[in-house]
Parts: sequence; structure tokens; C-alpha cells
Amino acid sequence: MKVDRIITDTLEENCYIISKDDKCLVVDPGNNIDEILGKIKNMQLVGILITHYHFDHIGALDELLNYKKVDVYDYNNNSICPYFDFEIIKTPGHTNDSVAFYFKDNNIMFTGDFLFKGTIGRTDLPTGDSKLMNESINLIKKYPISTIIYPGHGDSSSLEYELENNIFLQ
Repeated sequence: MKVDRIITDTLEENCYIISKDDKCLVVDPGNNIDEILGKIKNMQLVGILITHYHFDHIGALDELLNYKKVDVYDYNNNSICPYFDFEIIKTPGHTNDSVAFYFKDNNIMFTGDFLFKGTIGRTDLPTGDSKLMNESINLIKKYPISTIIYPGHGDSSSLEYELENNIFLQ
């Protein structure tokens, strides 16, 4: 499985293309639909993963669905994707609809704005909740420390690095 990152829009949101063989998923299509379509043009889009519905994470969602009608996996859709095996982890705190996507076979997790390298997402925006964020943090600590973290903004990390260096996880 391969993970490519596209940095979108003025907020520099991370959109990810996950590919395996000739199939792909798009995680958080924030914007730059032309760049997204350019990356997936030789693959079959089989689903879209949405970590939460802030504008910077879904700016190109409608255009992508116009390109190809596929399932959208999010807080409310926990159906099984036929080509990729992942777990949807509800991680409220940044928003009430925040989720992370964990790919156990590859030991990678897409965390949206829940967990970043060295910090966590804001909880002072509408539907944010500090208490729920703490519960979500405790939930994530149960995953293997070697898990690679792909956040909604900034650089990737590992759960091990975050447990050792991120004050919010200590």
C-alpha cells in the first residue's frame, strides 16, 4: 500500500491518496481537485475517507463525487470497504464527528485534526469538547506504538514519538 500527500488550500490541509494495485482511496479532499484527479487518473477510486467536516477537509468532496460516485466513509458510515481493510475510530474532541482511520495491516492511522505531530487539535471551535478529546487520546494510546500517524496538517509522526514528546499524550 502506498500513501501520497497533497497539501491543499491556504490552510495547508493534508489530502492523502492511498493506493494498492490499481485501486485508491482519497482521505480528506480539501481542495485542488485538479491535482487530486491528476494523482488518481490511472487508478480506480473506490472510496473517500472524511476525518471530519471542516471546510478545509472537504472543499473538493462534491467535485470528487461528481467525478465518481463512491462510498464516503466517516463518523456515520462504518460499512466495509471491499478493497481496503481499515477501522473507523471515533475520536470526538476537535469536532463531534472526528474519526481516525486505522489500517492495521500497514500499521498506519489517518488522524485528521485530532492528533498532529507534537500537539492535538483545537477544542474551542463549534462542537469541540476538551473532555471528549481527553477520552479520545486515551483510546488512541491503546494502539501499537509503532503506528505511523498521518495528520490533517503538518508532518507525519508515530504514536511512539507522540507518547514520548507530545505533552497532551503524557
